[in-house]
Amino acid sequence: MLGIGIVGLPNVGKSTLFNAITKAAVEAANYPFATIDKNIGVVPVPDERLLALGELYRKDGKLPPIVPTTVEFVDIAGLVRGASQGEGLGNQFLANIREVAAIAHVVRCFEDDDVVHVEGRVDPLSDIETIDTELALADIATLERRRDKLRKGAKGDRSVAETVAAMDRVLAALERGTPARAVDVALPADVQLLTGKPVIYVCNVTEADLAEGNAYVDAVRARAASEGADVVVVSARIEQELAELPGDEAEEFLRDLGVERSGLERLIETGYRTLGLITFFTASEKEVRAWTVRDGATAPEAAGEIHSDLERGFIRAETIRWDVLVEAGSLAAAKAKGRLRTEGKAYRVRDGDVMHILFSV
Repeated sequence: MLGIGIVGLPNVGKSTLFNAITKAAVEAANYPFATIDKNIGVVPVPDERLLALGELYRKDGKLPPIVPTTVEFVDIAGLVRGASQGEGLGNQFLANIREVAAIAHVVRCFEDDDVVHVEGRVDPLSDIETIDTELALADIATLERRRDKLRKGAKGDRSVAETVAAMDRVLAALERGTPARAVDVALPADVQLLTGKPVIYVCNVTEADLAEGNAYVDAVRARAASEGADVVVVSARIEQELAELPGDEAEEFLRDLGVERSGLERLIETGYRTLGLITFFTASEKEVRAWTVRDGATAPEAAGEIHSDLERGFIRAETIRWDVLVEAGSLAAAKAKGRLRTEGKAYRVRDGDVMHILFSV
């Protein structure tokens, strides 16, 4: 479960954003329940380190194949007030959100009389409250059912009593309007609460507000800061246009807009971090490739991402920081300077490591 669910009220721009992410040319329809089924897009994570490593292995003027790592985005059906009671596509919305590891909450931060708002006004903080409330209500129902079942099934069991007490603490927080992710309580691993998932707020603005933001964005940033959440400002319409342009034209378009990088690149990178993921690399004349592991993974676990045989037969890993390797100019030069390290099974992989796995069959 590593996907990021794109959620939001109808007509906030989330489907347009998803279309841009997947480079789809389909324009989002302008009515509340346009997205009925969830859609999944697997997109590359932008990483300039790959090209720098690729240059080390250029041969006859050609770079070796360069393979980025990816992140999964899920376009989830639009939610409306009452979703926790099954209103609109509420049941489907909630079921789909349970399947993702993090939430990208798209909020409308633009005025446009031609794009109707399901609540009849533009108020991003109210939109956030609407979705937060529905998720909290669903979590309350989930916890109450689970707690009541535990109470009936194992009276006098101390561990069960502790679990019930933990659930009571989370329930009390949810009823106060505090999401589960803000409560320092350990619940059973199979209790997957919707408000326990990390959130990125995605402010959808017009072209004019892309560089500097606006009052709506400022309000969302203040809200996010109070929660320790990230904010990414995008213009979904502009991103969809960018997705259809060749690379050099897209870069020129961004410069004209006064921004250095596309909102999608920033969203993808932010989402990757929010999922608690890091990147390590393998590099040779045959291929330069990025690999994903969770932050804190050991060297054998990283080897397993490449192939299960490498994890089972792991002996050691020859490891070097990507920038140290680039500075040295080649792996041979880095080895001659003593910059190549040998790491064992206990080594925890760091973001940016270039690794060569030694293993036995």
